[in-house]
Formats: sequence, structure tokens, C-alpha cells
Amino acid sequence: MLFRSRSALKNSGFRLSPKRITINLAPADTKKEGSCYDLPIALGLLCATEQLPQETLDGTVFVGELSLDGNIGRVNGVLPMIIAARQAGLKRMVIPKANESEASYIGGISVYAMSSLAETVAFLSGESNAEPIAVKDVCSAFSAISVKEDLKYVKGQLAARRALEIAAAGGHNILMIGPPGGGKTMLAKCLPGILPDMSADEILETTKIHSVAGALPSGEGIVGVRPFRSPHHTASRVALTGGGVGAKPGEISLAHNGVLFLDELPEYSRTTLEILRQPLEDGKVVVSRAARTVEYPSRFMLVASMNPCPCGNLGSQTAECSCTPAQVAKYLSRISGPLLDRIDIHIEVGGVTYNELSDKSEGESSAEVRTRVNTARRRQLDRYAGSGTYCNAHMTNAQLERYCDIDTGSEALLRTAFTKLGLSARAYTRILKVARTIADLDGSDKVQRKHVAEAVQYRSLDRGYWQ
Repeated sequence: MLFRSRSALKNSGFRLSPKRITINLAPADTKKEGSCYDLPIALGLLCATEQLPQETLDGTVFVGELSLDGNIGRVNGVLPMIIAARQAGLKRMVIPKANESEASYIGGISVYAMSSLAETVAFLSGESNAEPIAVKDVCSAFSAISVKEDLKYVKGQLAARRALEIAAAGGHNILMIGPPGGGKTMLAKCLPGILPDMSADEILETTKIHSVAGALPSGEGIVGVRPFRSPHHTASRVALTGGGVGAKPGEISLAHNGVLFLDELPEYSRTTLEILRQPLEDGKVVVSRAARTVEYPSRFMLVASMNPCPCGNLGSQTAECSCTPAQVAKYLSRISGPLLDRIDIHIEVGGVTYNELSDKSEGESSAEVRTRVNTARRRQLDRYAGSGTYCNAHMTNAQLERYCDIDTGSEALLRTAFTKLGLSARAYTRILKVARTIADLDGSDKVQRKHVAEAVQYRSLDRGYWQ
């Protein structure tokens, strides 16, 4: 760190006496790592050697990595640093030129982008003028959604399409189970095309995580489209939760406000899947390592698909299952009951008939479905405005009691389902949340009996394969 700063100073034309230099990074009990301290160390040295007036640094935050020739390089996590500086009451900040795009969405603080140490010193000493980065409206960050798969090309599967629409509208977790070739993966790949627009708060929350991870889209500096993360089934627990050097965010945090898609769910190790339970419940993950402990948000929508047995033909109308009961039980046991209980919507995706495949007519497009999803999500944003809740799936217990009040008929239906299906208390609340989303799609302020009835149908696995 000090070596880079000294070399950058020397190659930028500044003088340093050949003597021992001690840098005091107080307070000592605060964890410090990374190359973002290079620029402030170099400026501190210039002040200490009276080559730069001390008052020019007052009230200013400096962040940047110095190369040996004095250029300032990009660093990760600039966006949350700017927000923290603003919250601390600071009015000015200097960052690398390469981080300019992500800094342009934060107001309330003057941010200057510099490309070299010499340019920074000239700006601070008044030898050159620089304008702060122009602030953009966060909502202008909405990116055009690139639809790789469109629902209009999905043949049949009307029930699965409906379940996917409900999941997208309310941010609900969904599990699709059925024989291979039925279209489970294609349905999941259609999901980005029907996800609702992100709110300004969601954009900033998501961008902060990607900024810390160094995973921001090239040249954009902000995440304007809901993330869609699809880790391979060989992914480790650390890859999902985060960790490694610096306790970086993992896949479940990078999927915050977006989708975590796990294809062939039982192929993931059970220990890997079990770590999803706490983030699904709490909406956050705590990454504890020897060097540090970091808490990251992880409000993601879990989308999973799986076969009903190792050969995939259990329950198929066209092929015979070759698995023994013991093999089926072992295969299904990789998905624990507590994890299954945290999935709001269970949908069976059966095979597609030849007539459905050969039908040349197109179904409803993703754009049409997305219009309804956006309308339903706007109702939710208005309902929970100022509470930190963005969708029905993340309702608190107080919000559930207030906005999911049901009539006598709906309560009787839910009581019967609770008894016959052997539902847990968690499943009960998740049914109500799904019913609230169905009501929003229906344009209804009140959760009606038909909404509860449809929500109950999406708990088929509570009485199916696992019992």
C-alpha cells in the first residue's frame, strides 16, 4: 500500500525524502483492507511534507487505488461509500474516474471523479477547476429487458404459466416439479421477461451489493434490471452465502430483489440447500469469517425445478418409472421439509401432448403478462409505502393481519385445508400472502374466497410426493 503510494508520488513529480515513514490508520480496531486507501495515504504524505495545505483536505473523502505511474484505478464498493459519506454529513468526495457512472445516481454530496494523483492535487490546490458529477434520476436507470425466452412460445402448461405470473407479481418462491422435457427450465428462463420494474429504493439496494462484489454491469454503473442468478448445482456453500477474502457477497445476496434459480434442485447437496432456510426467512445473511463478519441483504425470489424421481418418470402418463420406492424416497429426501415449507407455490408441470406442440398459434406474450404484473406490484408498493416492504411475499405479521383479513367462508375453507393437508403455521401465512397477490392481480382490495381457494391449490406437495 505504502509502496504504491510512494511510487505514484515519485512518478507524478512530487518529492519525498528517503527516510522511514509511518502511516497511522487510526482507529486501530476498525478493519481496513484493500487498495482504496492508496489515494488518501498519498495526499496525507503531501500534507505531512508541506507540499499540499492541510485545509484542502478538510471535510473531503478520498477513495482510489494508485498505480505506480500515479493513475487512479477503479475500486469496488464506491456507491455505498458515497451514501455513507452523505449520511455522515460530509459535502465533498473524490473518487476514481472509472467509478463515475455509479456515483452519478447519488445526490446530496458533491462527487468529483479524478483520473490521476497529479490531477487531484491540482484540483485541491486550486490550479485547475473541476465540476462535480452531474446527478441523474435513479428511475432513468431502468434498462430495457432483454427477453431471451418469451412465454408466447411455451406450449400448453396453462397452470404453470398462471403460477409463474402470481409468483412474479408477489415475489413468491416457486417450485416446479415434473418429468423431464415438460418445459420447467424454459418457464424459468421466461421469468425475467415478466418481472416487475424495480423501484428507486430497490435499484440502489441492489446496486450497493453488486458494487461491493465488483459485479456492476460494464459501463452502466447501476443495476436497473432485477438480477437473475442461476448457480450450477456444484456450487459450494461459500459460493451461495458469500465469503472468501474480504467476505464478499454470494449468489443469494447478488440475487437480492431478483431471482435465484436452482435447476434440478435435488442435485445440489443437502447441506448447501439448508443454508437457504435462514435467508428465505429473514431476508439477510450473515457472513462470518475469521477476519470479519458482514451482514448482507438477501430478499430474493427462489425459483426451483426438479424431477419427481431419479429417472424423472414418476407419475408420467407416457413413460414408466424404473425407480424403486427406496430410490424415490432417497431422491426426495434431499429436499427437507423445512425448506419445502418456505416455498410459497408448488406446481406440477406435466408432459406436453403432440397436439399442443404442433399448435402454430402463439400464446399470451411475456409483455402482456408483465403489464398485469406491474399493475399488481404498483398496488403493493402503494400499500406498503414507507415501510420497507416492496411485495406481498415480504409482508410482516402486522401487515398480514391488516391486509389479509378474510371473511367467514374463506376462513372455513382455509381451516379445512389446514387440517386435511397437515399445514404448518408458516404454510398458513404463505397461503394468505399468495391469496393477497391473486387478489391484487384481480384488482380486488379484499381477499375473497376464490383467491384463497386458488392459493390453497398451490400447496399440492404438502400432501403429495413427500407424504
